[in-house]
Amino acid sequence: MTLVTKALEWDIRPRARRYALMPALADHRSDTRDALARRLCDEFSSFPSDTVRRCVTDVQARMAHLGLEATPTRVERMAREHLTGRLKSQPPSVHVQADGVDG
Repeated sequence: MTLVTKALEWDIRPRARRYALMPALADHRSDTRDALARRLCDEFSSFPSDTVRRCVTDVQARMAHLGLEATPTRVERMAREHLTGRLKSQPPSVHVQADGVDG
């Protein structure tokens, strides 16, 4: 049995190509990711929406890469933890300027 035959038998293809063959799966993940990002954008309004969306996408990709089930609840919780950590790690001067108060 050749390597190509094994690959066809095991269906080893890049993830993006598999989802391209299953558009319903890709659309569902995209809709869920967008809903999570919107919710977190409202909660973390001090971050640009692109940053929040990228965080949600990255968390979902990391979970899939590690073989964890990327449920919406888990992705939202982990993305919230990442964003909270980033918010708390900002220097105090950023918070003062964001509130519009001159020091």
